[in-house]
Amino acid sequence: MNLQKKILKNGMTILFEKRDLPVVSVAFAVRNGGINESEGEKGISHFIEHLLYKGTSTRNAEKIAEEIEKNGGVLNGFTDEEITAYWCKMPSKHIDVALNVLGDMVKNPLFDEKEIEKERKVIFEEIKMRRDIPSAYVFDEIKNYLYEKPFGIPLIGSQETLNSVGRKEIVDKFKRVYQPNNMVLCVVGNTDFDKLVEFAEKNFGEGKGKVPEFEIKLKNETRIEKRKGIDQANLILAHHVPVAREKNYASYVLNCLMAGGMSSRLFKEIREKRNLAYAVKGEADVNKNFAYNLIWVGTTKENVEHVKKIILEEFEKVSKELNEKELKQVKEQLIGNYHISMEDSQTQMINLLLSEIHGNAEDFYEFEKDISAVKLEEVKKLAKIKNYSFFALVPEE
Repeated sequence: MNLQKKILKNGMTILFEKRDLPVVSVAFAVRNGGINESEGEKGISHFIEHLLYKGTSTRNAEKIAEEIEKNGGVLNGFTDEEITAYWCKMPSKHIDVALNVLGDMVKNPLFDEKEIEKERKVIFEEIKMRRDIPSAYVFDEIKNYLYEKPFGIPLIGSQETLNSVGRKEIVDKFKRVYQPNNMVLCVVGNTDFDKLVEFAEKNFGEGKGKVPEFEIKLKNETRIEKRKGIDQANLILAHHVPVAREKNYASYVLNCLMAGGMSSRLFKEIREKRNLAYAVKGEADVNKNFAYNLIWVGTTKENVEHVKKIILEEFEKVSKELNEKELKQVKEQLIGNYHISMEDSQTQMINLLLSEIHGNAEDFYEFEKDISAVKLEEVKKLAKIKNYSFFALVPEE
């Protein structure tokens, strides 16, 4: 483990992993996302993320982009259920530029009324874009059938919820959430830890923010939606898995076993053996407050129920037939993927951020040990699916 970590007196967390290459990845993040929104304000966290790039008291949107990009960097951000982050990757000699620009963004956004209205339209187009991409749409929609509102609503929100969010609501939310005790500064690259701490102590004073919490209610539902103008059916079968850290590593193992690449059980069964799909993918969405696994397949309308049956039958087979040899192979695959993910400083920065948001950044370095400790019976028990959610978007004749 090559991590340095410090929690400042104001509650702000500093994470740093040293790299010898002349590149640095920097992120400021807040412990807030879609999970912290009411039904009426759904999408506000993502809206705020967009707006922080539109200008501060000393930098307009053009200057923010230019300071990073003209110094050889790339600039971006993301909103997830439990985190919103603003990051850049650039030559390490320009670490001061990265800290100053990103720090200014998360401290001093203008929230100009005209920019708010302009960016609202941009997000409306993003919503339409995601709806028009069937594979993206089913990934957004499956949560509607796994969770009750407000958590079940896609975190991007809707035109209705975003039209109800004005400047006052945005500023109020920002002031409540974007406080030092809710913030994490994460850096991976060639710089100095003391320099990061000094910057944070100098530029972020006292401030106690409170992130709202809403009850997460689980459910299981099935729905098939028809749409004109598409040729392929997209389906997702998802099931809840344990949230507790000591149990969720079995979720990673099961998901990799079922749909982790071309050697996975479902890829071989659905594509290679039966030629029912081009792509078969899986995802283990394991977080601090919720967790589920899913299988996605693109197939023909006529084969939707057939593919669903194959997925469920394969889970049942695993619950009865999985052996130590196959389990060992899957563990080796996951551990190899883990080491590969650490190669890029940007990916590693996000790895550490998410680990900190979900518990402790130090846990990331225990992944190999935790995967190795997963027992055969844990995976077989998890594969015995009793309840699931299912959503398919299919062509309408």
